Amino acid sequence: MKSFIWIPIALLIAACGRNEDGASVATTSAPQTTATAEATAGGAVQLSPTKGNTANGGLNVSAAGSGVKLSGMIQGLKPDSEFGFHFHEKGDCSAPDATSAGAHFNPTDHDHGNPQAQPHHAGDMLNVKSDAQGVAEVSIDNPEVSLQTGQPNDILGKALVVHAKPDDYQTQPSGDSGDRIACGVVAIQTN
Repeated sequence: MKSFIWIPIALLIAACGRNEDGASVATTSAPQTTATAEATAGGAVQLSPTKGNTANGGLNVSAAGSGVKLSGMIQGLKPDSEFGFHFHEKGDCSAPDATSAGAHFNPTDHDHGNPQAQPHHAGDMLNVKSDAQGVAEVSIDNPEVSLQTGQPNDILGKALVVHAKPDDYQTQPSGDSGDRIACGVVAIQTN
């Protein structure tokens, strides 16, 4: 008699995963759907080396609270070193030295500084650090900028630049971070 009880239960469980025609139906939870929507609406930056340099990489840019999160990898860097890392005002990396990207992104007209203190440019971020192989794993939150908001602090279409030296967070107007060794423009990521 016990086996007769299990047969209807097994049939009920199997039916829950099918539509009216009997075809299997995939189900997803709300958090997975939300994560997919956020990834689709995110941005990306493909960093290319400037003339005579080898730094390159790819970064994802996503909304994080009122700011953005950058994550990804930069390679071709000098091993075991730090590099200035900033958003710049123009989305133009066409010059061989990336000077076409303009100055640091600074929609609020502040002095340059450490992003963990005030004042600083909206585009100022902590230095990226390379490992012994010349690779930097990037995971940076920037609460001063936005993505796809249309606000003055929106970085869509702005350049992201890697510099040859670490930012000292003091020297005006750019932290004495040296030449631009890689540049890329923030674009909408298409999947």
